[in-house]
Amino acid sequence: MSQAERGRGNDPGLARARTSLAWTRTALAFAAIGAVILRRDLIAGLVVLALSALVWAVGRLAAGTGPVRARRARLLVITVAVTGVSFVALALALFGPHTAGIRP
Repeated sequence: MSQAERGRGNDPGLARARTSLAWTRTALAFAAIGAVILRRDLIAGLVVLALSALVWAVGRLAAGTGPVRARRARLLVITVAVTGVSFVALALALFGPHTAGIRP
């Protein structure tokens, strides 16, 4: 029996697969936004592109399996990473180039 066949029996509704796909979509969205921002502001664009890699890595952690103790540790890492991304996005929104009066 393959790993995929064993996983299907333990994962009704394929929740892990959907979770992994959702994190991948989110990382791709961050990368696309980072590429657009990169055209206007090099530093902010690079920050968002780096955050897209972080989001993708966190998504890989979220899809993992293991003992309850390991899952709790992964959830803590995910919580800290998402909070960090949120603070960086807030800082860019509050202190980014648009607040300095950049021309369109």
